[in-house]
Amino acid sequence: MITYRLGVEDLADMRFACSPLLETTTSLWALRWPERYVLHLPWIRATRAALAELDPADVAVLRALIGSTRGWLPDFVTPRPTSPLPDLSEELGRVADTPPARAAADIRAVYAAEPVPDLLRRSPASIAETLGRYWHRAVAPHWPRMRGVLEADMLHRARLLARDGAAAVFTDLDHRVRWTEGELRLYAGAGLDYEVDVAGRGLWLVPGLFVPQTISQVSPDEPPTVMYLARGVGTLWETADIRPPEALAELVGRPRAVLLAGLDGPASTTELARRLGVTPSAVSQQLGVLRRAGLVARTRAGRVVLYARTELGDRLV
Repeated sequence: MITYRLGVEDLADMRFACSPLLETTTSLWALRWPERYVLHLPWIRATRAALAELDPADVAVLRALIGSTRGWLPDFVTPRPTSPLPDLSEELGRVADTPPARAAADIRAVYAAEPVPDLLRRSPASIAETLGRYWHRAVAPHWPRMRGVLEADMLHRARLLARDGAAAVFTDLDHRVRWTEGELRLYAGAGLDYEVDVAGRGLWLVPGLFVPQTISQVSPDEPPTVMYLARGVGTLWETADIRPPEALAELVGRPRAVLLAGLDGPASTTELARRLGVTPSAVSQQLGVLRRAGLVARTRAGRVVLYARTELGDRLV
């Protein structure tokens, strides 16, 4: 178990982040163990085909980043967020700037008593370049869709925090998470026991699409970061076939009825267009009408505007 003892200042400084590099690195688990990631099989098939065009040396490095026994990833390739919506280039820059001694120690921790592969005895900058090339092949084509799910999750958690408090947010992350008397306890797999006083350093909560459970890097010097499985992963690769109630279609028109019925969770214009197979401009026009009618509301999450049904919209659907 990992135990974080949180004070009032830490709870007040609890923040959410969405990390493109985290999705890039943890997606390697799905390629290694596809049988554990059945929901991602459409992405796995497409990515394996795309990786056939990548340099075999890059593919070998990517495979080696996952420890053969524990299945861990080196901490330096999953840096803690410094902002809610970091750019990939910013995150890769932090990987490249990792002191070589620290990178070597993180890799050694992954491999424990096993020999470290020679192809990982390269500079952090070289590994960052490999991850960047992998991102462009495997993740970038799907990033708008992925980001839509992640940002919808962050909005849900932020609303839950405002409405029900930190305890509701923590216990909703994973059924094995425990929150009692200021202690946040996370199941982190067998063989890892760690306790620390957070002592005013705050807390980051980061949703992920490929994380198998709540996971956390352990360090007494940096703000704790808890990564958890995002809501809505099961819908990530689906193409929607939304059939609104016929009476609703007669009332507001079929395109708006389909859009309203499809808004069963916060989503961006881009994500809605992807789900419905139409252009973002068409979605934006219809959302404007629904918003003026009081059936949908919008809110901003970083640089993205998310739409959701209002209570009136829910009742109408």
